[in-house]
Amino acid sequence: MRLGHFEIVEPLPALRRPHVLAVLSPWFDVGKIGSLSLERIQRHLGCAEIGRLERPGHFYDFTRYRPESYLKDGRRELIIPNTSIRYTRRERAPDFIYLNMMEPHGDAEEYIDSVIGLLKFFEVKSYSLIGGMPGTVPHTRELPVSTWSDSREPRSDSPFAQALYNTYEGMSSITELVQHRAMDLGIESETYLVHLPRYLKPKEDFAGVARLMKILCAQYDLPETLIDSDKGRRQYDALQEEVDKVPGGSYMVSQLEEQYDIWRDEQMESLIPLSSEVERFLQQLR
Repeated sequence: MRLGHFEIVEPLPALRRPHVLAVLSPWFDVGKIGSLSLERIQRHLGCAEIGRLERPGHFYDFTRYRPESYLKDGRRELIIPNTSIRYTRRERAPDFIYLNMMEPHGDAEEYIDSVIGLLKFFEVKSYSLIGGMPGTVPHTRELPVSTWSDSREPRSDSPFAQALYNTYEGMSSITELVQHRAMDLGIESETYLVHLPRYLKPKEDFAGVARLMKILCAQYDLPETLIDSDKGRRQYDALQEEVDKVPGGSYMVSQLEEQYDIWRDEQMESLIPLSSEVERFLQQLR
């Protein structure tokens, strides 16, 4: 069946209070943080595809998102970039819908209408954008996470992560309208973006994946075995050797560490509850 510009596979699954986990490439998927996290969850829970864009060329420029050619049993096949929709039915609600989006190059309003139609059709209860973004943070500290939602009360695994609200103002993605329109429909909307060291640019950032999985596992009661912190630690240890070889590299990292520690302490202090004596004193001043 057609649902906007999506071709949906029938028979349709009966999903219970589904939550969407969405990834947007390439804007908010630096280090493939979001896509690798989705793959990890899908491998653990199992998933099936229920749809994709019928004509992806309507939205995507294939000179920018290049198709990939590969051989299968001696026959040449072609992978065409697309937006895929997968789902998982869990033992108990909520079920998951996985949305691997790509930044549209044209007719973005139609693309967004189709995504919103999908959310309405499956009566989605929550829409979460997950991924990574470059930041001025050191690789030697816990990677901070921007978490924000429609309620402005982000759920995370630490007060420090909760303290890091999104304060960015500037260019963004047109797909941000999906979240705005979802909120207008009464759908919960949340964002989890891991801040990655700007000076390290691994194609796949496993430390970032572990940081994001720590939050998602706590959020959705997933097993902690999905959090592979050791793999990320080994990757960053290897990258440290490269940093040491660069003149001034170690000094740069030390400056980022100092800046990070000051900022973290300031954020944590703002989260420390006031003593009862101070509260009483402030009440007297009102």
